[in-house]
Amino acid sequence: MIKELRQKFNAAFTKEKYDAYMEKVEALHPGSLDFRNAETPIFIPKDFTDKMLIACEDIIDVIVDPKFIEVTERGIPSNVRVPNENKHTEFLVFDFGICENENGELEPQLIEMQGFPTLYAFQAFHSELTAEYADLPSNFSPYLSGYNKETYIQLLKDIIVGDLDPENVILLEIFPEQQKTRIDFYCTEQLLGIKMVCLTKLIADGDKLYYYNNGTKTLIKRIYNRVIFDDLQKQEGLGEVVDLTKDYDVEWAPHPNWFYRISKFTLPFIENPYVPQTYFLNELKQMPADLENYVLKPLFSFAGMGVVIDVTKEDIDAVKDPENWILQKKVKYADVIETPDVPAKAEIRLFYFWKHGWDRPKAVHNLARLSKGKMIGTRYNKNKEWVGGGVAFFES
Repeated sequence: MIKELRQKFNAAFTKEKYDAYMEKVEALHPGSLDFRNAETPIFIPKDFTDKMLIACEDIIDVIVDPKFIEVTERGIPSNVRVPNENKHTEFLVFDFGICENENGELEPQLIEMQGFPTLYAFQAFHSELTAEYADLPSNFSPYLSGYNKETYIQLLKDIIVGDLDPENVILLEIFPEQQKTRIDFYCTEQLLGIKMVCLTKLIADGDKLYYYNNGTKTLIKRIYNRVIFDDLQKQEGLGEVVDLTKDYDVEWAPHPNWFYRISKFTLPFIENPYVPQTYFLNELKQMPADLENYVLKPLFSFAGMGVVIDVTKEDIDAVKDPENWILQKKVKYADVIETPDVPAKAEIRLFYFWKHGWDRPKAVHNLARLSKGKMIGTRYNKNKEWVGGGVAFFES
């Protein structure tokens, strides 16, 4: 996106440099990096960053509106509603595609958003290693709002651990050691001093939750939640586990209900030039004549599961629960990242943190994803190079 930096990086690239960089990334927690790391970062000009941030602020205006809780009530499935919801989520992410508009100009377009964490701890290390590998100019940073590695990590600690003893805070996931994102869980343990705990290891005693910490039954006071409840419903072989929809004396960061409130469900309420038009399928009075220019998405899914890219009337007719689907205007990803063979498309995920006491969340960091497939994601990029996870560096 910044021609001079792209040409400089590509000209200096060698397989040997990339391999040496990857050795450092993999050495963070050997054997735990289970997704492809792209050969290149993305360099983002200031005007493009500003457009993304403006769009985010418009979305946040909707989220902080007192009516937001009421209008998103039906977005939480009754079978996964958890008591003692926080006033707001502590974490938000916004995924923007680098797209091409009708005039051939580059612009961000919001693809998805979530009131849920992502690779927060890993990116603190990953972006530092990538900046060194890319020989990053001093006026570029992966951080936003004036944050740096030290202040970012401190903010993460303040939100997740706060004034509690780290042993009373856990990272909760289903079989965390088997997840593709497990490197982030190990980095979280390293940075925050908390333990990752599998849902199957939780112990309920009255309204208290416990886990065994090095053989000692230990009270859980706060859960850094990484369980996607949609995923939980599909899991087999879990056995009898604690029912998290019951009323326990425990704090959440973030509370599971916010996964649903800030999600694809929120998109129809947003009006912004960088947010594609989105409709609840059951509220659509007239079907668009140009269905080929829309994407059909289930509300309650993740990682692109169930998405219909080339929509037909038959696809619409086949939907049995239209209240749980959205129809979203297609965006045109730009072939924007020059690589040794064909150009790559890209998405940028902006991290927002919302500390208690703040009126609004703040942009703090990011990750990036590069693709040469029809969609962004691992299964669309098999046997391809210069694709995968990465980081964006923002011009100041």
